Amino acid sequence: MSSDSLIKMANQIGQYFASEPDKAQAVRGVYQHMKSFWTPAMCRDLLAWETKHPDAVLHPLVLEALAEFAETA
Repeated sequence: MSSDSLIKMANQIGQYFASEPDKAQAVRGVYQHMKSFWTPAMCRDLLAWETKHPDAVLHPLVLEALAEFAETA
């Protein structure tokens, strides 16, 4: 899957969970959604892309969720 598609989907997930008033719960929601519905390769690819592009246009909740993926990888 292309990086552009992964970024678009990740940002949509982040936007969805942005309505959660508890930020920690929102980050957990993004993380859990990606873990449940994305393949491990998709998560790795997005994490690798974000590592190469630190000024990425990813939703802040997605960035925090990716940090959790990096810790478990």
